[in-house]
Amino acid sequence: MSMVFRFRMLSDENDRFVRDYEIMYDATLLDFHEFLLEALEYEPCMASFFTADNRWEKLREFTLMDMDDGSENSPLPMDQIKLGQIIHHLRDRLIYLFDMFGERAYYLELTGAYEAEEGATYPREIYAVADVPDQYDPTKTNADDDDGSIFDDVMSEFSDFEGDDSYDDEY
Repeated sequence: MSMVFRFRMLSDENDRFVRDYEIMYDATLLDFHEFLLEALEYEPCMASFFTADNRWEKLREFTLMDMDDGSENSPLPMDQIKLGQIIHHLRDRLIYLFDMFGERAYYLELTGAYEAEEGATYPREIYAVADVPDQYDPTKTNADDDDGSIFDDVMSEFSDFEGDDSYDDEY
């Protein structure tokens, strides 16, 4: 059976936005790009993937078009690179730059590798929270979308200790 990678996608434009995707490990970056455009309901666009370190610093670039300039660090074309060639460990990261001029991107982290389910179709979206940021206008938001943060929601359960002057942490 074949292996499936599960990625979690986040956006720095909307703290509530989360997507989990599953894709075959032998899919090309071009396959992943085309799937993301469809899943996000974006129009075709110039885009790049980057491998990233644990601080989300860009490492190697992968582009839609072959931009080989003969140098050692030339970007590689997406259609020639399979996910399994660049993703090897849990928590490996990719940056999906979908707006070259605005430097807007999504952040993808490998959260698991599994055997493909029999009869399942890949790639697929398996989890979604919040609206997708607008492809062209980062200031455009959905009026129904709560601007809060998932972090704030989770941490609000612990706010009982705030302002409690009777709490003493000295023994």
